[in-house]
Amino acid sequence: MRFSPYKKAIRCLGIAESFVRGRSERSVLAGVVMRSDLVIDGVAMTYITVGGMDATDGVIRLYRQLGRSDVNLVMLNGCIIAWYNVIDLGRVHEELGLPLICVTYRETRGIEDLLAKFEDGPLRVEVYRRNGGRVPLRLKTGHTVYVRCYGIREREARVVLNRFTLFGSVPEPLRVAKLVARGALALSSM
Repeated sequence: MRFSPYKKAIRCLGIAESFVRGRSERSVLAGVVMRSDLVIDGVAMTYITVGGMDATDGVIRLYRQLGRSDVNLVMLNGCIIAWYNVIDLGRVHEELGLPLICVTYRETRGIEDLLAKFEDGPLRVEVYRRNGGRVPLRLKTGHTVYVRCYGIREREARVVLNRFTLFGSVPEPLRVAKLVARGALALSSM
């Protein structure tokens, strides 16, 4: 069944992370299921390694923890998280069988050079390149975001992002997931 961003009720799983650079070996990965009327109806959390290459598995694990069949799409807060832990977007899309929108908020240059400095740099660069280029999308708020889309067209992604963005450039599922991750990280360091 094809996803429609125009359907009255859709559920988005927004995923974001939080860690303290230099003080954390693990990053909290939080997922928030949000309906298109902006009601939250699910939360899950897991850990990934700061500086590792397990973010893809973490995203998949997070989705499976929820045990939900009513999630319509996944939204990620970037594909390089937790100190250069690169998410394989194609693998996430394929294994979950859901449309995926990866959102970033500014243009970046030289990221491949930074990834290449790791011992497993060639793998990180390969996964990053496989993710493809980003497309700028201007939101109804006047802000521009940069997206990678899997299983969803750019114009459909714009509709989804506009439905879930109240102000600024960060869609609510990602904003709330980031807050949950930060809160969990603060609690775990007490």
